[in-house]
Amino acid sequence: MSISDKVIITCAVTGSIHTPSMSPHLPVTAEEIVESAVGAADAGAAILHLHARDPATGRPDQSPSAFAPILGALAERTDAVLNLTTGGAPTMSVAERIEPVVAFQPELASMNMGSMNFGLYPMLDRYSQFQHDWEADYLENSRANIFRNSLADIEHAMKACGAGGTRFEFECYDIGHLYTLAHFVARGLVSPPFFVQSVFGLLGGIGNHGEDINHMRRTADRLFGEDYQWSVLGAGRHQMRVAAAGLTLGGNIRVGLEDNLWAGKGRLSVSNREQVETARKLVESLGLSVASPEEARAILGLKGRAKNRFSKEKETV
Repeated sequence: MSISDKVIITCAVTGSIHTPSMSPHLPVTAEEIVESAVGAADAGAAILHLHARDPATGRPDQSPSAFAPILGALAERTDAVLNLTTGGAPTMSVAERIEPVVAFQPELASMNMGSMNFGLYPMLDRYSQFQHDWEADYLENSRANIFRNSLADIEHAMKACGAGGTRFEFECYDIGHLYTLAHFVARGLVSPPFFVQSVFGLLGGIGNHGEDINHMRRTADRLFGEDYQWSVLGAGRHQMRVAAAGLTLGGNIRVGLEDNLWAGKGRLSVSNREQVETARKLVESLGLSVASPEEARAILGLKGRAKNRFSKEKETV
């Protein structure tokens, strides 16, 4: 197979959507995040999408000091592409959210393409007890909170994060987000190849029906032609169904405990490795092949793992 026929698997290791009480398998400490990420990479994830958390409470933590031990250890233990979030958590300011990318200048960073409702509060109905005081309030407050990503915010983040050669995983939760990306493309703020991550099934964004998936693909094709790589992620229990639909439309896929805690009805995923292994089987069952980290770098036009600032911040986990 040529490189263009390869499927990039991204693993989102911990995120900021789920709270520690929801699963004992959710990585929280730097050590847990590193071990879970290495397992995912060994199973076939070419890209590791990274968040950090407070090790004592599990609360999302976007400080560079929280990311430093994770990045240092992963840079020594895997050649996977390390993709830092600029989404952080909906409760954070944009300035706070972009700090780690500005500090470490990774090969890849996520970039949310619009302000939106980001409803996590329905999860309150599934859990009667929480380990930490912040968890219930965090979920409830999403009922009234708006995840801010204004046009000015996006422009500032693109310029600040792109200054060191970082490229972006453009997270598009709805059709309008594709048009927002096209706006910045027309202005020359970003250049191809664009890595478009379509997010399906989160309350406040597009749904996960097959028509929604097809609509996203058709619109992206019309706006970006052959200048982009498309990837899909399904929130919650529809994760693998969305992945399968994306694969049949020629897309790449993202899995991981950030997006879904479940391995099937009533059964929690025990690790990110498990989800990547399932995703890999899905890819290969369709006669496709999984991209290596170096192939993913070539496909996405990344600057290479040596051109970051991790080496200055290395710590052993």
